Amino acid sequence: MKNIEELRRFYDEVDQEVRRLKSIHSERLKCKKGCASCCIDGITVFQVEAENIKFHYKKLLREEKPHGIGKCAFLDESGACRIYENRPYVCRTQGLPLRWLDEENEIEYRDICPLNENGEPIENLEPDKCLTIGIFESRLAGLQLKFGNGKMKRVALRSLFECNRKRKKK
Repeated sequence: MKNIEELRRFYDEVDQEVRRLKSIHSERLKCKKGCASCCIDGITVFQVEAENIKFHYKKLLREEKPHGIGKCAFLDESGACRIYENRPYVCRTQGLPLRWLDEENEIEYRDICPLNENGEPIENLEPDKCLTIGIFESRLAGLQLKFGNGKMKRVALRSLFECNRKRKKK
């Protein structure tokens, strides 16, 4: 599927930038398998990412149960991600120092997972030591527009289990 190949290339580029930032912030970042602090319920993704998950995890969606309400549906009992290799964009960038610009008001905002706030204040970091919000998101939105015939549809991750269960009953 062409859309999945394009999404894979996009993820590869995101992962390359994430690796660069993780190497810069290796002492600060506490993110590891099983942490799951940022793996909250109610996360939505673009339809193109949802279809990618459905494509790669048909059996999981059909035969396994989602994690309980309150945490991401794709966590296992130990807090590890069951779709890690094909996790959505938002999950790939969580925990990193983030920066975004409000160009209208000429203000720069920054944020980081509270577990990773140790070390130099993120406000003092050089811009290239943060993930700048907007660049990758615009590209992902472009992939969604292509995939969704001009529609910016979002899908709740938890609903992917429900969709496959309904199909199974038919």
